[in-house]
Amino acid sequence: MVSKRSRLARATALLSACLLAGTAIADDATTDDRNMIFGAGVQRMPAWLGSSDHRNQPVPYIDAELPWHITVSMLDGLTIDFIHSGNWRGGFYGNYLWGRTHDELGPRLGGIMDSLSPRLQGGGYLEYQFTKPFSVGGNLSHDTQGAGAYLNLYADYDLPAIGYYNHALELQWQAMNGAAMNRFFGVSPEQAAKLGTTPWSPGAGSQQISFEYDAYMPTSVHTGVAVAINYARLLGDADNSPLVRHFGSANQLTTTLAFVYRF
Repeated sequence: MVSKRSRLARATALLSACLLAGTAIADDATTDDRNMIFGAGVQRMPAWLGSSDHRNQPVPYIDAELPWHITVSMLDGLTIDFIHSGNWRGGFYGNYLWGRTHDELGPRLGGIMDSLSPRLQGGGYLEYQFTKPFSVGGNLSHDTQGAGAYLNLYADYDLPAIGYYNHALELQWQAMNGAAMNRFFGVSPEQAAKLGTTPWSPGAGSQQISFEYDAYMPTSVHTGVAVAINYARLLGDADNSPLVRHFGSANQLTTTLAFVYRF
């Protein structure tokens, strides 16, 4: 079982390490200026992937654009561009995937369904920017410790600012390979017998489609409030899992509120 505190510490360590590495490289750069936002907030998220219950998770908030085309974001992970020509961007992609604990599974599922530790993902991404506010892209990643693989395709659009209020939209579709799908949504015969459901061994395919709204409102020259609202709908074998159908929900809502300092 992994506690919320240790999960937060690992998330903070990952983001901090990525940021420090990027800063170290950037010290020798003579190109882009740094644009960095740091803060802390609370994320209200499903208790586990597919759950109808929610939990509040304290999270660090980082959104940093560094020289040498390095970005670190609590919401979008780490990217290091190796392709930065014209409208194309592409390179390394890394992110952090939440797990689930005995407590988060709740009294009905805890002790029957497996607890899952958090995992780091690594892979690559490719993005095309049609205009300054509109871009489309995708990333393909693999668990650094495990057999899970993930494909994300997305479209981002920066909405016109309203005074000092900046906001954006993102539409994203995600697919998983069989190992990742089974890790989150599979139900073994032994587990099914204890839960009174049918066994479920999902295969690779569509896992969810999501819609996200991000906003930033400055409260002073350097401080502000960041908000993210993400609605996801589980698809395919994830939606059809007895774990979701009988004990959770295909509708997943995650909200993040953070107070930040902008350099």
